[in-house]
Amino acid sequence: MNLMTPTAATDTQQQLDTVFNALQSGQALLPDSPQNVMEVVGILKSYGIVLQAYAENLIYIADHQFLVLFPFFKYFNGEFSWGKLWRHWFHDRINFEYAEYCLRVMLWHGGGGLDAYLDSEEFVGLAKKAIAAKTADNPMMRLLNYLFPEFLPEVVRQWAYYSGLGQFWTVMYPIFLTLSDEYDAGRITTISQVVAHIRNGLVADASKPITYSVEIDGQTYDILPASAGLTFLMDTAVPYVEAIFLRGTPFFGTVSYNAQAQQISPEQSEFGYGALFADPLPTGAAGIPPTLVMQDMRHYLPDYLLKFYQQKNRGEDDLRVKICETFQKSMFCVTTAAITGLTPYPWDTTNSTEKEANGEFYQAWLQRLQTSQLITVQNT
Repeated sequence: MNLMTPTAATDTQQQLDTVFNALQSGQALLPDSPQNVMEVVGILKSYGIVLQAYAENLIYIADHQFLVLFPFFKYFNGEFSWGKLWRHWFHDRINFEYAEYCLRVMLWHGGGGLDAYLDSEEFVGLAKKAIAAKTADNPMMRLLNYLFPEFLPEVVRQWAYYSGLGQFWTVMYPIFLTLSDEYDAGRITTISQVVAHIRNGLVADASKPITYSVEIDGQTYDILPASAGLTFLMDTAVPYVEAIFLRGTPFFGTVSYNAQAQQISPEQSEFGYGALFADPLPTGAAGIPPTLVMQDMRHYLPDYLLKFYQQKNRGEDDLRVKICETFQKSMFCVTTAAITGLTPYPWDTTNSTEKEANGEFYQAWLQRLQTSQLITVQNT
């Protein structure tokens, strides 16, 4: 009798095969169970509330703080009060810094039509017109632009991402909030239905235009014109998944940024620090950006999800870690929706040739995700 246990590699491959078969049969990267459904819907409701706040603030900054290099009150959405300032100083507020972290990660990793357009001559021409108008009555800004001609155009690129990410999240947060409503009404009971709801939302707005213009002294200046042909799915959603779900940035305090230490790959395409890869323990540690979104979501947890956490080991003592674990589950559902929405052929095709092509597409994704938390969530 052979009592040898399978190697870790063999066990991992077997689980990947199980996930592949699930995708082929219309299931998700996350196994279906009442607990997983409850966790995913609950955390996405909280996330939806937070995303709404993030989106509104990003768009406010894009529209009303254009080329303001020191926007001290940018997180106040134009509604300053001493009470808000007090809560800001003591961190009793939404951590909008995380939204900015996400946009900067997207800007750095690039990808998609938005990134390509921001490197075009057309964009540079539009940016220069807006810069000239904004600096017309500001000699210091004009001098800065003269001495460093590439600086302000790069700032405009960042502001374009403020608007682009804000528009992306403006589409996403209603999807998550209506998902919660459907669950509360008893119409969402499986993970497949969760994925279908998200996928339908993504597909419905796939061609939604992404545009951005600013008003300066009563005149409108295009930054991302409609003629650029930028759209929600391919130019914001897909680059977001790549930059935030997959690549991310090394976590401060857990990985050395010293080049001599060689702990970080010089190739951005090899980065695996995104939401799907993060270890919930260091992600819940101080000083690491994803901690901010976990902190934000803890304020809006549905009662049933908070009660679930309270009944687990340590109760609320490690609440952010529990939130991170659940959040990763939910992001695998969102990733499933994105993957099945991008398949070469309809995800539910019965044509054998088309199904085989979709299968190759799934295999490529699973190869990419094999070092993520995918295997972990299969067993929780």
